[in-house]
This record gives sequence, structure tokens and C-alpha cells, in this order.
Amino acid sequence: MIMASRKTLQIVPSLLAADPARLGELVRLAAGAGAEWISVDVMDGHFVPNLSFGPEHVRMVKSEALFVDAHLMVANPAEAAPWFVEAGADLVTVHLEACRDARETLRGIRRLGARAGLAIKPRTPAEPLIELLGEMDLALVMTVEPGFGGSRFLEGMLPKIAAVRRAIDGRALDCWLQVDGGINLETVAAAAGAGADSLVAGSAVFGARDVAGAIRSLRDLAQSHFNSRKEQRPS
Repeated sequence: MIMASRKTLQIVPSLLAADPARLGELVRLAAGAGAEWISVDVMDGHFVPNLSFGPEHVRMVKSEALFVDAHLMVANPAEAAPWFVEAGADLVTVHLEACRDARETLRGIRRLGARAGLAIKPRTPAEPLIELLGEMDLALVMTVEPGFGGSRFLEGMLPKIAAVRRAIDGRALDCWLQVDGGINLETVAAAAGAGADSLVAGSAVFGARDVAGAIRSLRDLAQSHFNSRKEQRPS
């Protein structure tokens, strides 16, 4: 599957918040609501204090013909990335803080035939991410400390999101700007207004009674604020 069109802002459901007994059903509900890709959060208990999914979950999501982003919150991203590409991940996102050589890790993912993403934790400044924008297909600004779903959105990350957006636009790069952490109906507008065009939502989607309705509501609200941001930019 090709990457989703950049013309439409994306709400990306996170598998981390889905009921493990209903994963397939919930993925199909998300797809039916127009979700074009799913985030599979991979945690190793070392880089972050939690354990979660593996390559088999990527294979499960791919069976539904969705675009899969494997978000590797692991201590050995260069070694782990090939496992997830082989499992069918279309995009593999690694953490700057875990990479010995982030540039080479990103290039290695691309050489394997997948898109490459780079994430930063809240305490990491934007500058190292901005420096490497030309090497990636997606830049991810975490708006919570990674490791657990349902955490509160850190509003102090909004200037960082805006700085990365300015850098992407200023260099006319074909690079998604993703935000992950605490995205819900109360925070999605601010994140999109700061410039995020891919918003990962876990509990706000899979914790809702109406999964499809939650995705549509988040997408409509985010799109209107993303569009407003573009219209307000000086010419």
C-alpha cells in the first residue's frame, strides 16, 4: 500500500489502546471509518518501562490492507528494524535517543524498502530532529513520555511541533509531521494547529463506544484547525 495522501490530514489509531481480545475487529472498524494507517507501538521494557507488540502484530494489521507504522520504542532500533520490515511494516519509526547513528539507521530502513521515521521524546530538543529531516519520511514529536497509553498531552510541546513544521515547509520536504501522545477531542485541535498532519490517537479511538464516530470527529476537528493554520500563514 502506498503512503496515504498528504492532502488529507490523518488520524492514526494506535493499536496499544485496543482490547487485545478484539484486535482484528477493532482494526476493521477503524479501516471502515476511513483510517488509512495504524500505529503499532513496539516496546521492549528497556528503552521504555513497558512491553507490547512484536512483528506478528504488524502481520495482523497488514492482513487488513492498511498502511502500518511500526513505532519502535526499543533500545536496539538498528537491529530490530529489519524484523518489522520483513513482517510488512510500510514505515518504521525509531527514536533518536536510542540510535547510535540515527542517519545510518534511517538510511538502513530505506534500503530495506520501507519508509523511515524518526521520533523524539519530550525532553529532546527539536534541533537534532530538524537537522536530519532530509533523511526521513516522517518526523514524530512525542507529546507524552513514551511507554504507556492514556497519558496527558504536554502542551509545552506545541512550540516544538511548530518549529519542525516551519523547517519542513521552509525546505519544501515531503515529510509527514506526526504527534503521538494524549491526542483526544480536547487536544487534537492544538496539535493540528501547530502543524501536525498525522495524529496518533489511542484511547480516544479504541476506548470510545463508537470507534468509527471517534475517528471521524477527531479528523474533522483536526482538519479544520490544520487548514486554519495554513490560511493564517503570511504570504
